[in-house]
Amino acid sequence: MSETRALLTVQRRRAPRITWRTVVPWFFVVLAIAVSVLPFYWVLRTALSTNSMLASQSASLLPAGFNLGAFARVFGLQSSAEAIAQGGSGASISFWTYLMNSAVFATVTTACAVFFSAMAAYAFARLRWKGRDKVFGLFLATVLVPPIFTALPNFLLVRNLGLLNTMLGLVLPYLFMTPFAIFFMRQFFLNMSREVEEAAMLDGAKHWRIFFQIVLPNAAAPLATLALLTFMTQWNEYFWPLLVASDDSTRVLTVGLGVFKSQSPQGAPDWSGLMAATLISALPVLILFAIFGKRIVNSIGFNGTK
Repeated sequence: MSETRALLTVQRRRAPRITWRTVVPWFFVVLAIAVSVLPFYWVLRTALSTNSMLASQSASLLPAGFNLGAFARVFGLQSSAEAIAQGGSGASISFWTYLMNSAVFATVTTACAVFFSAMAAYAFARLRWKGRDKVFGLFLATVLVPPIFTALPNFLLVRNLGLLNTMLGLVLPYLFMTPFAIFFMRQFFLNMSREVEEAAMLDGAKHWRIFFQIVLPNAAAPLATLALLTFMTQWNEYFWPLLVASDDSTRVLTVGLGVFKSQSPQGAPDWSGLMAATLISALPVLILFAIFGKRIVNSIGFNGTK
């Protein structure tokens, strides 16, 4: 009995005391989580609401007149009369075409940018040539140039090549390496052991063979991380696709959301339909980050980038 009382006394002594020093940090953590999650919840709440009831129940935290009609309008599963009755415009939306264009645009640009950036990073990290560090510093300095400054020259080039409203013109400025991707992969290559590469050179292997058979397989984790980051960025790209793609056949999903909003019946946007389309367009990125988010954080920490 005495031993039990002694054990309970020790446990009570070890129990952490709740003080303002522990409560205040947790309060800010919970507040930050709430501020981050609330916009996503509000998008879901609006998507599940009926347009006619949104104005009368604008302060409600629950869906105003729970309805899945917004998702049906986005997927083109409603007739024009049904869409107009629920607050939609009744106009047809090429949602699946926009979705396919976004997938092609993000996938092609990601694959090419990651591959060419890895090659350039290997050249900056392993090959010795005159002015290497100066060229790398100059190339890295282009990060400071706002993308809006290069948009007009790229647009004029694509127009002069006759590639407006084509998928090639859409992906062309993103096919090659980017400064961040080169810096990211170069940090990893600098930390790789040179012993295997030196042994391969003694056996007569050239740089091309070393790069494809030794370096790339060992860099699978950072390459996957870079691919995910690039894919997310390209999936959310808006300004460049807006400039060069004005036809439904080449519009991406982010631009398609603007088209969806512009089809406003009687001057009032179809907010529930717009939020449903926004939620669907964000799902691929959210799913990818939920699955591979930990790998991204670990790889960025390993490479020492911030």
